[in-house]
Amino acid sequence: MAQSNIKVAVQKFGNFLSSMVMPNIGAFIAWGLITALFIPTGFFPNESLAKLVDPMVKYLLPLLIGYTGGKLVHDQRGGVVGAIATMGVIVGSDIPMFLGAMIMGPLGGYIIKKFDQFIEGKVKTGFEMLINNFSAGILGGILAILAFLGVSPAVDGFTGALVVGVDWMVAHGLLPLTSILIEPAKILFLNNAINHGILSPIGAEQIRTNGQSILLLLETNPGPGLGILLAYCFFGKGTAKQSAPGAAIIHFIGGIHEIYFPYVLMRPLLIIAAILGGMSGVFTFVLLGGGLQAVASPGSILAILAATPGNAGSYVANISGVLVAAVVSFIVGSLILKTGKQTEDLDEAARKMQEMKGKKSSVAGSFTKQQGDVPASVQKIVFACDAGMGSSAMGASLLRKKVKQADLNISVTNTAISNIPSDAQIVITQEELTPRAQNKVPDAYHISVDNFLSSPEYDKLIDQLKNDHTTSKAEEEKNVSAENYTDSNDGLLKEENVFLNQHFSSKEEAIRFAGSVLVKGGYVEENYVEAMIERDNMTSTYMGNDVAIPHGTEEAKKNVLRSGFTVIQVPEGVDFYGEKVRLIFGIAGKDGTHLEILSGIAITCSDMNNIEKMVHAKSAKELMAIIQSN
Repeated sequence: MAQSNIKVAVQKFGNFLSSMVMPNIGAFIAWGLITALFIPTGFFPNESLAKLVDPMVKYLLPLLIGYTGGKLVHDQRGGVVGAIATMGVIVGSDIPMFLGAMIMGPLGGYIIKKFDQFIEGKVKTGFEMLINNFSAGILGGILAILAFLGVSPAVDGFTGALVVGVDWMVAHGLLPLTSILIEPAKILFLNNAINHGILSPIGAEQIRTNGQSILLLLETNPGPGLGILLAYCFFGKGTAKQSAPGAAIIHFIGGIHEIYFPYVLMRPLLIIAAILGGMSGVFTFVLLGGGLQAVASPGSILAILAATPGNAGSYVANISGVLVAAVVSFIVGSLILKTGKQTEDLDEAARKMQEMKGKKSSVAGSFTKQQGDVPASVQKIVFACDAGMGSSAMGASLLRKKVKQADLNISVTNTAISNIPSDAQIVITQEELTPRAQNKVPDAYHISVDNFLSSPEYDKLIDQLKNDHTTSKAEEEKNVSAENYTDSNDGLLKEENVFLNQHFSSKEEAIRFAGSVLVKGGYVEENYVEAMIERDNMTSTYMGNDVAIPHGTEEAKKNVLRSGFTVIQVPEGVDFYGEKVRLIFGIAGKDGTHLEILSGIAITCSDMNNIEKMVHAKSAKELMAIIQSN
């Protein structure tokens, strides 16, 4: 448990670091292009335009990072105070203060957040604007002074020590050893955080003094991943071999390194190929004098070429480093693939990658099996989730309403994945569960969604069905349809089970709170709470539109004594795998008696206007009235 908690903490820290930089990559690219074009050694030297370079790297980029870091902690006010505090470290140093911004930005957001919590409900009407403006100004000013006097010199010294350390490693030929840490950390859970949280700040200082930095090539080099994917093209099997060529293009040209991680996870020994490829690439960069004069993001060969200094030697060095890394990882990867068996399928490896990263992957859906067109004469659509009591019921309710509005005579039901009927023609699941559903009913047409409350896939499907559907009466699945429970849900939503203005440090804390309410209300046995945690770890119970519906696993249905709900308002939000959740509906479902009210909640929550009303509701009665009005 302790090891798991440490990994989660590292994941969160890494994700937070990268979250401060990633939204501002456009500014980094602009700075890099201006640097590459107009400095004395650039493509088109221009003394006047080159004056933009130093102010952008010294002021613009750190301020953007500081503002973003503060905003992540406490929205707009946090961003403003974070930017003010960041100005202190900028003025207090002569080097680009990326690291200082990563400290002062979030700190400024945290300080103003705590101040706002302290004065909540204590400010007299009419004085809100005065207090808000002066508090941000005073606290921001104090933090800027402290940053100028204390944080800036400390970060300056720390950065200088890191630069000296890097120079020492280069001088002694030890820089390639960094791949032993960088390549596994990328694959397991820290890509982006390494590059933008650690290497980029040091690299920016090297660019300012030397015109280029080799550090910006350590993590972004697409060579190791390209070699592994090419090895799968020749020596892989099944879906992995078929999908590897497309993945190689996305990785090498598009710069999305994340797409090759599941291929490594299928054969963990391939981490050796990635490490050796990375080491050989770095050795080549050092040997030939490679480096970049701007951050290359994403890590595409095109981005690397664009950020390469404008001389033939630099191009030869950088291209050689990428090619050498690809060749070495290809040779080692091919040996590993030829001498062993794959123990997992690609879908399972993609799911594992998301678990390790601690958040959803933008490319995980790329590994889902391809299929043909929507079948003709559809009569039965099934929403499926693990337990069949929560997310699938909400999704089915929304699509059922759209089907009715479109005048289509199609059955829309929900069930657990283990109970998907064999005659289901269309099966809709969350992205992470689609492989399981495909294994259960391989002949059905499968649709993956990442947002049950407002997925564009619903309208797309309705349009296709309106064009193709022939009106024949479909058999209703009465055991799962919400409309059959019109008389059995009285009193499920109770005022004492509605909680306003709650604060949670983690999704697990929020889920346990919801579970404890269900236990105290006599709806479930105590071990149902652990099943709620397990269910969310299997597949996130985030539904979209700032809503989560934690509930137990299919096996935990036996622990449900009677149907019940709890509604928890979290105005500041709590993180569910990188998604902000402000409304939590804890669910216990017994014999389908909860489905009608769950259907009403789904329809209500599909409209963001209703979400905002519920998030800002001042009483339990007001919040309940919003739900019951739909």
